[in-house]
Amino acid sequence: MKKVLIGLLFSVVLAGNASAQQHYCIIDSKYLLEKMSDYKDAQNKLDGLSKAWQEEIDKMMAEVDKMYKGYIAEKPMLSDEMRKKREDEIVSKEKAAKDLQKQRFGYEGDLFKKRQEFIKPVQDRLFNAVQKMATSKSYDMVLDKAGGITLFYADPKLDRSDDVLKILGINK
Repeated sequence: MKKVLIGLLFSVVLAGNASAQQHYCIIDSKYLLEKMSDYKDAQNKLDGLSKAWQEEIDKMMAEVDKMYKGYIAEKPMLSDEMRKKREDEIVSKEKAAKDLQKQRFGYEGDLFKKRQEFIKPVQDRLFNAVQKMATSKSYDMVLDKAGGITLFYADPKLDRSDDVLKILGINK
């Protein structure tokens, strides 16, 4: 839907204003972000947090598995009351692990919040640099070929990603 709306908007702008020359360029935000060292640092921090949190959850799930296997082995020797108690402990421990997983990796969980904290400032810097480049070179439109817009053809001379890198102070 987004692609269709952007394509339609692009077509309307180009067709509707045929008398005026439109100035546009294409950038590759993925390429630009990969060249930014603070983006790499932020991504490494996120990867480290994600790995540590996943290990914590895996450890909890391994404990649940160990509890369950112990329960299965001892089940014939347990009274009904002890079986119920052990089952409740296992279910409670598994629920705690799943709740932690949801807290860490769920929608608007800890990973999402950390991504906002680490990555958003870098993306804002990139956005400001693109905006500065577009204003200084009088571009009417800047298209991002990494943002999910399908381009059937893009003349490489239209790609101004390196100009944005210069504004950011990054050498290729």
